[in-house]
This record gives sequence, C-alpha cells and structure tokens, in this order.
Amino acid sequence: MPHLTLNGTYTGFIKVYLKLRRPVTVFSVDGKSPGPCSSSDSSDNRTSFYLPNDAVKQLHISSTTMVREVIQGLLKKFMVQDNPRKFALYRLTHLFQKLPLSECPLYLRLLAGPDLENLSFVLKENETGEWHAFSVPELQNFLIILEKEEKERMRQVEQRYAAYREKLLWALGQVESKPG
Repeated sequence: MPHLTLNGTYTGFIKVYLKLRRPVTVFSVDGKSPGPCSSSDSSDNRTSFYLPNDAVKQLHISSTTMVREVIQGLLKKFMVQDNPRKFALYRLTHLFQKLPLSECPLYLRLLAGPDLENLSFVLKENETGEWHAFSVPELQNFLIILEKEEKERMRQVEQRYAAYREKLLWALGQVESKPG
C-alpha cells in the first residue's frame, strides 16, 4: 500500500457516532425539553436528557482541528452545557482507542481512507475517573444514589441472614425435640 503524504491545510467531513450512557444537560430556551427522556430544573432552565443511542453527527473540520475542538463542536451543536472534559473521542477500528486531545481526526480519516470499516469516530463518556469534570451538585447526586444503593444492599443482606437464622433455629428445635 503506498504511503500517503499530506501537506498543507485542508478541510473535510468526519462522521462521529454518539454512544453516551448518561444524560446530558442543555439550557432549554422555551421551557420545553429537547429529548424524550428528560427532566427539567426550572430554577435555571436546564434540562437533562439522554441522546438517542444511534445519534450520528457530521462535522466539517480542517486538518488542524484537534480532538478537544471536535468534542467542543459536538457539544455546541447539541447545545450541551456539560463540561467537555466529561467526554472523550475514541477511534474505532477493531477496538475502541481513546484519542489524545491533541490528535487531528481529519488527518486520521484521510490516512484510513473512505471506508468506515477501517476507522470510525465515537464520542463517549470519559472513562478516566476524572471527578473534577463534574459539578458539585452532580457529585452530591452521585453520593445520594450510592447511599440509597448501600441501604438497599444492607437491607437485602439483613433479610437473607434473618431468614437463615430462622431456618437454623427451626433445625435446632427439631434436633432438640428428638429423644436421644
């Protein structure tokens, strides 16, 4: 296969698939929620909703556009207010590979050729565990959810052991009542 050399600045399109598991936050302009599964906070006109799992966006970018700018551009197109550090752009060949913020996706697209089987781009949540990318209310919400899950798990364990204790006491009663 001949080696491709690209000189100068050029423009083109890349297609980005959005595979987000968590809801995104947008400002609702008219008080209406932009998505089917949403919840609104009327105090600051912000709405959270899940983007469709099959969302795809084409971006017209230059060869010097970096991953960080692609992420910011995608968020702007969907009017997402979340911190861009919450998201990462991945290259999908046979595996997902997180792209560094300084990588130039159009350059990668041109090197890979036009076949999307060779290279696709996917926007996903950043999987680095960077908690500083979340706002204080979001972190407080995580704590509330974790506390509820912990209480439910403790309740299940206590129920299981109470049932086991009852069975043991019953079995002990059976043994003690037998002559012997």
